[in-house]
Amino acid sequence: MSRWIGLFLVFFSSVAFAQTYPAKPVRMIIPFAPGGASDFVGRIIQPRMGELLGQQIVIENRAGASGNIGLESAARAAPDGYTIYLGNVGTVAINPGVFKSLAVKPTQDFISVTQIVDVPGVLVAHPSFPPNSIKEMIAYAKANPGKINFASPGSGSQNRLEMELVRKAEGLDMVHVPYKGGAGPAVSGLIGGETHMMFTTVSSALTQIKSGRLKALVVVTPQRLAALPEVPTMIESGYPESRSGSWQGIFVPAGTPQPIVQRLYDVMMQTMKSPEVVERLAKGGVEVVTSPSPAAFAAFVAADTERWGKVARDSGATVD
Repeated sequence: MSRWIGLFLVFFSSVAFAQTYPAKPVRMIIPFAPGGASDFVGRIIQPRMGELLGQQIVIENRAGASGNIGLESAARAAPDGYTIYLGNVGTVAINPGVFKSLAVKPTQDFISVTQIVDVPGVLVAHPSFPPNSIKEMIAYAKANPGKINFASPGSGSQNRLEMELVRKAEGLDMVHVPYKGGAGPAVSGLIGGETHMMFTTVSSALTQIKSGRLKALVVVTPQRLAALPEVPTMIESGYPESRSGSWQGIFVPAGTPQPIVQRLYDVMMQTMKSPEVVERLAKGGVEVVTSPSPAAFAAFVAADTERWGKVARDSGATVD
């Protein structure tokens, strides 16, 4: 009997806590520096989330180690709903397959709340780089083995693996140049002529493409993008199995009470339906995509972790 009374008290104390939540500002950890896709998305959803929760959302950029610093910081935070993690395919699903000593297991150390967006990818190059399409790039790389380099936001990033898939399929000899801090520093380096090209998210490079500081060779989407209608897709270019986009989602530390998880899920559903949020994301080439439930998102994350783990193993893209 005492056991059931204890469970009863725990349940109702968590419900009571959720009813008063949040009573102070909520921290959102973004595992990359400002200027990349995650920061772009986080700062657009921040105001509406704060309005709906009735508390300020404080963004904390915890960049470094291909997103692992922010990942570990969020996973170790108190499971009380006051730390939210804006994770993405790279930090949550790819890093476990490429960092063998990773201290965090995202599928165990986080509760998946919901996916919020899908961010299309694009292969961009410095304007001085001769090729103007992915086919021309492949031919040029084959004619100049070891002389072409490509940037990435980190050794274990999705952008690196995307290029590794092309490199392996075509037998290309290219030099990988990883950057610290996410897409922002890598894109800045490309604009500055430090590298020749890179896969990145459209939101990280669209302004630079429009201004002519970068040129787009191909987009990683099922259909051409309205924002870049002149740029062909990977499918059109002969790569029918290319992945379309890079998802981002909301996570909280494992152990967070279920009523709080549900509250955050409900708030995110409202946030992602906000016309202003949808419009601002769309201008950056970002599509709103939400999950039917936290459980559905957890299943999606587990499947994607397995998928990218296989890609990492097959390509040999491990970093420790």
